[in-house]
Amino acid sequence: MDSPTAKKKSDAMRRVKSRDTGAEMHVRRLLHGLGYRYRLHKKDLPGKPDLVFSGKRKVIFVHGCFWHQHKGCFKAKRPKTNTHFWNGKLDRNIERDRENRKDLEDSGWEVFVVWECKLADIRGLEQALRAFLDTG
Repeated sequence: MDSPTAKKKSDAMRRVKSRDTGAEMHVRRLLHGLGYRYRLHKKDLPGKPDLVFSGKRKVIFVHGCFWHQHKGCFKAKRPKTNTHFWNGKLDRNIERDRENRKDLEDSGWEVFVVWECKLADIRGLEQALRAFLDTG
């Protein structure tokens, strides 16, 4: 890292949180306002889902489009520098998400993923969340 720009990027990436993100807080406020109650980040479940509805055996992950590589999303562009590092890191995130989802489903849990870019359509997101939580 030679340039000040690289240093700034590195510092910004270091500050990215893995829980209580803006997107996650947005989904939590939406669901709470709709009357749903949930637990957060249950450590005994694969992937520590962001929201857990134990009685319904349903979980929700709120994924950032970049970090979890939302297919086809403009926010999921991979960096053009330090590609060896980033490709390895992002590919591992995708694989870990796949493994966690499979483990949860094999244990009888239903899984729903809210992608960061979908927060722009609140009505559509609300309908999708209601459909997921009110079935089964």
